[in-house]
Amino acid sequence: MGSMGEVGDEIQPRGYWRWSKQDFLPEESFKNWANYRSALSQTCFRFKDRLTSRSEDANEIGEMRKQSENDMKRCLTWWDLTWFGFGSVIGAGIFVLTGQEAHDHAGPAIVLSYVASGVSALLSVFCYTEFAVEIPVAGGSFAYLRIELGDFAAFITAGNILLESIVGSAGVARAWTSYFTTLLNRPTNSLRIHTNLTKGYNLLDPIAVAVLAIAATLAMISTRKTSVFNWIASAINTVVILFVIIAGFANADPSNLTPFLPYGAKGIFQAAAIVYFAYGGFDNIATMAEETKNPSRDIPLGLLGSMSIITVIYCLMALALSMMQDYRDIDRQAAYSVAFQSVGMKWAKYLVALGALKGMTTVLLVGALGQARYVTHIARAHMIPPWFALVHPKTGTPINATLLIVISSALIAFFSSLDVLASLLSVSTLFVFMMMAVALLVRRYYVTGVTPRINLLKLVIFLLIIVASSMGTSAYWGLNPNGWVGYAITIPLWVLGTAGISVFLPQQRTPKVWGVPLVPWLPSLSIATNLFLMGSLESRAFIRFGVCTVLMLVYYVFFGLHATYDVAHQQQKPESLKFNDRDMGKTGP
Repeated sequence: MGSMGEVGDEIQPRGYWRWSKQDFLPEESFKNWANYRSALSQTCFRFKDRLTSRSEDANEIGEMRKQSENDMKRCLTWWDLTWFGFGSVIGAGIFVLTGQEAHDHAGPAIVLSYVASGVSALLSVFCYTEFAVEIPVAGGSFAYLRIELGDFAAFITAGNILLESIVGSAGVARAWTSYFTTLLNRPTNSLRIHTNLTKGYNLLDPIAVAVLAIAATLAMISTRKTSVFNWIASAINTVVILFVIIAGFANADPSNLTPFLPYGAKGIFQAAAIVYFAYGGFDNIATMAEETKNPSRDIPLGLLGSMSIITVIYCLMALALSMMQDYRDIDRQAAYSVAFQSVGMKWAKYLVALGALKGMTTVLLVGALGQARYVTHIARAHMIPPWFALVHPKTGTPINATLLIVISSALIAFFSSLDVLASLLSVSTLFVFMMMAVALLVRRYYVTGVTPRINLLKLVIFLLIIVASSMGTSAYWGLNPNGWVGYAITIPLWVLGTAGISVFLPQQRTPKVWGVPLVPWLPSLSIATNLFLMGSLESRAFIRFGVCTVLMLVYYVFFGLHATYDVAHQQQKPESLKFNDRDMGKTGP
């Protein structure tokens, strides 16, 4: 059913495609320049209000969804979500990053890098699953953090989600072109347009733009049809992966595993921080909760089932590569193709390229679905214009939000090689996952108006100890990986902080259907592992992360803060005052 607008005393349906100022900037602060100047003068007061305010489960599930004017269609089951898990996670990462990190950092121990990053990813999956079951909305981590940590923490997370979505999709689309040229047996950049622009931006990629447009179009037409296409493509990709594993072990030479740790333990975790990117994408599944028929059953099965299987697959693929070829001979760009060529299976490179293409296609497809649903809920909160929150009445999909992601990604994919932004993606992903684990602990041990103030103070202190000790462990690892004195301080502090929550604080909330086991230990371990992997990244990644965060804060101060403040306080007005405001808006002076 379409949205409704008032014309005189009659109620007329409003079309989906509309472009008025009211659709983009409806908040009171942006009515005119005088209002905007007044809003800016109250920035400090409003920031304090947004910093301390919290949303509620009912508001995110009910009231916020009304901003979209139409509901998304509930058409997904656990089977769909499991295959979406495969489609969103298994892409180019496993084919590209495995060889690169085995050669540069880990050697044959790359399999342990996948174990470490897989354990960290599974801990994050536990946190996402509990939230998605309890709060089945399209906003994913953005909605969960708005409830537990407030608007400001949710905004910083939202900015990183959008950055990760746009840049990540552009990177996968560029990689799609590279693998397509391999399949055609042509040079890597032969299908790109060569220009005289600055290096890194001089190879224009129209094929990447076309692939993004096709994936987004399918996602906008129908969630159900997208799911069916994802089944087919993921099934083909699974066959290719099984071939890589079986053929790899059939041509294995165990002597290639010696030396197993050529770069030491530090190399394992350096590689783990990079290959973690290969696990990215599972958070898209949580955003499909509004379209899931039975979220409390289907989401745990889909998320936990797919990620457990993917972790095993990645470890087997990494081990097969390490046993086929000496780590010093592994090709950094086309590891599996060259490895099969070295054992006399030159034709296999085409099969590997086909599998990578299929994997990247489903990553773009599921990404277009999940990322658009993130954007939809962010727009429902008015952190970006609410026009992007609209759901089309016929397709039941957020077309405007999908267009925002695909156009932004296409512009970057067309011009940029994205080499400088690759590590930034890992920082953003790990930061969001760390925040999710903190939010889960807050949800279990703090309820507004119920938890005594002294218990809140204890929780804050214990959380600070956990985060600080985890950062200390990560920093000491980077400065002195072979030492032990620092760990003798930081690890006991982490245990102390976690045990403090377990012993001195009663849980204030019990999950209704499915919950993370061993709370607070598993969420606390998730905080520690994510921060540890962040610390294993290069300093340049954090400089870029800092610059992007500053830009997000500028946007928040001049737009997001005032829009969300107006909406929150408009919702708090009594209904009679809201109707009076509406009547005054229709009545001339």
